[in-house]
Amino acid sequence: MADHPIFTESIRRIRALLGETGLGPLEQQVLERLVHSSGDPGLRPLLQFSDGACARAVQALTGGAVILTDTAMAAAAVAPMAARTLGSEVRCLLDWAPALSPQGSTRSAAAMQRAWPELSAAARSSGSALPLVLVGSAPTALEQLLDQVQAGADAPSVLIGMPVGFVGVPESKRRLAASGLAQIRLEGTRGGAGLVAAAVNALLRAAQAAN
Repeated sequence: MADHPIFTESIRRIRALLGETGLGPLEQQVLERLVHSSGDPGLRPLLQFSDGACARAVQALTGGAVILTDTAMAAAAVAPMAARTLGSEVRCLLDWAPALSPQGSTRSAAAMQRAWPELSAAARSSGSALPLVLVGSAPTALEQLLDQVQAGADAPSVLIGMPVGFVGVPESKRRLAASGLAQIRLEGTRGGAGLVAAAVNALLRAAQAAN
């Protein structure tokens, strides 16, 4: 896939701004895409990877993993790259959401409670890799998935946890950090649909190159 000259020059400038990061090649590509999408080189110290998470994501994507996003915006940002690279299926959590928020919960959490058992079972029955999960907006969905895994459900191949905001967001990220799951995480209050999409788009490009 040939890159546009503006993108190539942007990455060159980003690398100059970042300097030596100490990251591996896959992790560096994810960081560069995040900085390119946000215009913020200050994301570097906030970006955290569990050991081997990027390699695991690439392996899962080449193994047919579905990409599950928590918002339509993230799904829309991932779908074109997925189509141009591996043809990965992109699903949005809100396809499972109830019309109204359940009492004491959120539509996103209720949707995750429905979606994850269905998608993980489908992956098991088809022999595909378990889905990658992207959370850029809904900390309650992240918490609900962590609840399921803690109760014995399948873990996602990789969980990209970058919900944005102030209420429940830092807490959900701290819980993700302590979970032991394969993960790519953005600490603090920053995040969003554009950033989770940028992360998985970098991994899709890497997976296509490795395929």
